[in-house]
Amino acid sequence: MISVKTGAKFEVKGFTLIEVLIGLTLLSIMVVLLFTSLKICADSWERGEKKIASVNEMAVVYHFFQEHLSVSKPIMNESVDERPFSFQGEPTSLQFVSNFPESAGKQGLQIFTVSYVEVDDSANINVRVRPYNSDGADYDEELGFEEVSLIKHVKEFKLSYFGSEDVVSDGVWSDEWLNKTVQPRLVKISIILESGGYWPEMVIPLKIMASKNNANISNDSEGIIP
Repeated sequence: MISVKTGAKFEVKGFTLIEVLIGLTLLSIMVVLLFTSLKICADSWERGEKKIASVNEMAVVYHFFQEHLSVSKPIMNESVDERPFSFQGEPTSLQFVSNFPESAGKQGLQIFTVSYVEVDDSANINVRVRPYNSDGADYDEELGFEEVSLIKHVKEFKLSYFGSEDVVSDGVWSDEWLNKTVQPRLVKISIILESGGYWPEMVIPLKIMASKNNANISNDSEGIIP
């Protein structure tokens, strides 16, 4: 800063060029540090939100299978010759019969179909729900059905089934559970997202293994293997 002596006093006239350059340099450093800190905070916030969204999505998916698949009903259509079993499992799709909670406003048993569906360049896991026809009749389109995407942007979806057809003997893991007369003991669900996010494998125990007929499906104590 330049000072000019006038008599016994010094009068301030202004800053030197060097002082101005030093001040601007310090100011620019402070601005860079400030914006860097803001960017770090924003990135941390965004990662936190993505992590929360991923955890919430995982919780929703686990809750769906735990709420409906674990209490699926082992029903056979008695009125048709082939007597198809309600539970049918393939490597990338699954069909079972279960109830909605009373709060959902749906009465009676429902058929749940979980499947891996390719959409454009991506894939989703969809769930279709429609009323169950106990007489084995063909599905009536007028009854309507609902289909929603349980998970979007899925890279891989794999299902495995553990059990034995006689219910009592030691079970084995297999990729299919088709045209059997009992339900598996366990269903293992493996999901890999396109983003590469890690999802631990879900193993859902089925509470009801087998049922002699459709009359006892409402009694959860029937057919449970201790």
